[in-house]
Amino acid sequence: MNDRGVDAVRKAVCPGSFDPVTNGHIDIISRASNLFDEVVVAIGVNKAKASARLFTAEERIEMLEKACSDFPNVTVAGFDGLLTTFCEENGIGAIVKGLRAVSDFDYELQMAQMNSSLVDVETVFIPTSPEYSFLASSLVKEVATFGGDVSRLVPPFVLERLTSRLAERAAGGGR
Repeated sequence: MNDRGVDAVRKAVCPGSFDPVTNGHIDIISRASNLFDEVVVAIGVNKAKASARLFTAEERIEMLEKACSDFPNVTVAGFDGLLTTFCEENGIGAIVKGLRAVSDFDYELQMAQMNSSLVDVETVFIPTSPEYSFLASSLVKEVATFGGDVSRLVPPFVLERLTSRLAERAAGGGR
């Protein structure tokens, strides 16, 4: 342990809802895996928001595990509650957030300051690669819902599950 009470191993968390995981998410996770010894991709499993999600927490975890399988120092976990509590419980000293635009920075800076006021954790901002600067899970879902081509925006196995889930919903099958 160092003087901050954090393991000497440089551990970071990449939090999000990942509903669904996109190539932009994978880009940030990949780059974080080059900066830290261990990266935990933490999926928010807020039960109050479960009905608003396209995929269950278990499905999102499964897709992320597959998407991150090429990164040996990356693991995936679900969490409910405060991210800072998750960090404390897992000896994580850094939160990695991808930034697409200046508007993201305004919100994420406020969140970073709140998090650091709660526990001793740093937030590291990684600018999104230009080819993903517009990419958001919500946009992917919206475009796919109306038949748009999102094949370049998500991994092939996510596209398959996304297309299938949207078809189920369109047919009235729900989840």
